[in-house]
Amino acid sequence: MAIDEKGVKALDRDALEAAVRLYFEACNKVDPDLFAQCLSERVVHYLAKGMHGPIHGIAPVVERWGADVRANSSYWVVDAVYADERTRTAVCEWTGVKPGLRKVLRGTEIYRFDDAGLIDEIRIYYASRRDDSNEANELEGFPYRERGFAT
Repeated sequence: MAIDEKGVKALDRDALEAAVRLYFEACNKVDPDLFAQCLSERVVHYLAKGMHGPIHGIAPVVERWGADVRANSSYWVVDAVYADERTRTAVCEWTGVKPGLRKVLRGTEIYRFDDAGLIDEIRIYYASRRDDSNEANELEGFPYRERGFAT
């Protein structure tokens, strides 16, 4: 990858997609070294309400998904990745298989990349019914207003 005059890594779609796929490999293998190759030390993983998030930092991400792998024999499959180097974001459609719970989950995650080409933010969205008992169906702790989202 090329570095521009500001010291910023030039990221193309292939590099963004490769980082997302490496993240899923890291999750499935619960491999801290693989996580460190694709996640920023400052990574924030936003979760749906009620999932006790957000998660801050690599080690807590490793622990969170490692616990799921150990408890439920969980693994995740990348169904598709869409990336945009201009905005330094990628979106992944995935399937989560949880044999221990006899469940399959589907969802989408949005990834933001830092200047080093590492994932510094993950926002997870599950393919599920809306919950009318919640005033807002949104990610727990995500700064919607500050980022200019409709509130």
